[in-house]
Amino acid sequence: MRILVLGGTTEARQLAALLAEDVRFQAMLSLAGRTREPAPQALPTRIGGFGGVAGLADYLRAEGVRAVIDATHPFADQISANAEAACAAAGVPLAVLSRRPWTAGAGDDWRRVPTMAAAAQLLAGLLDTVFLTVGRQELEPFLAMDRRFLVRAVDPPDVLPAGATLVLDRGPYTLDGEMALMRDYGVGTLVTKNSGGDATAAKLQAARSLGLPVVMVDRPPAGTAPRFYTASDAVDWLAAHSPSAE
Repeated sequence: MRILVLGGTTEARQLAALLAEDVRFQAMLSLAGRTREPAPQALPTRIGGFGGVAGLADYLRAEGVRAVIDATHPFADQISANAEAACAAAGVPLAVLSRRPWTAGAGDDWRRVPTMAAAAQLLAGLLDTVFLTVGRQELEPFLAMDRRFLVRAVDPPDVLPAGATLVLDRGPYTLDGEMALMRDYGVGTLVTKNSGGDATAAKLQAARSLGLPVVMVDRPPAGTAPRFYTASDAVDWLAAHSPSAE
């Protein structure tokens, strides 16, 4: 059974490892190419876009793909929307493999906002350094702001807010390391996206321990495809859609 996995996340890599060892499936992993040095993968990998909805639908038909797993980042809303439309056009089942969103707990001071632009507006009047952990492609709303930023990214952003300090690093992070980083740079507010997962959750624990507010950008609205939070559940869904199960 030919499978297409839209990847670029830890969850996609975990799924790829399972599919590579499962003789029921012949899977291809697709990466958008936004990370300059992607981690090694267990599956044959293509890099680059498909050319929108029509291009992806044509690819699914031409390659005889029988099912698609969207394991892209929870904020890759355009890719996910394209996948849903293309799978509908090609008559190919689609499921989503994601990570569970974070939820606020006791001692957390979260200011939830729907968009990155709303997050930038919420910073007006603050004086302390703002720690931006929103990804190198989400900085545009902050570029014109005259304030101190600490920006962390995996790859260097094309542009930075004026006077921002850039830290290049890749998770997983530790609580001690995150607390030390925030103290060293005098961070007063954390801005992040509700990406979920364990690899970067230590920043939320650090903010809680230091009594810092967190501006949390909510996820885009989810589509209609079934959603799973473990790679094994996604494999079970694929098995249920295999020709032998029909």
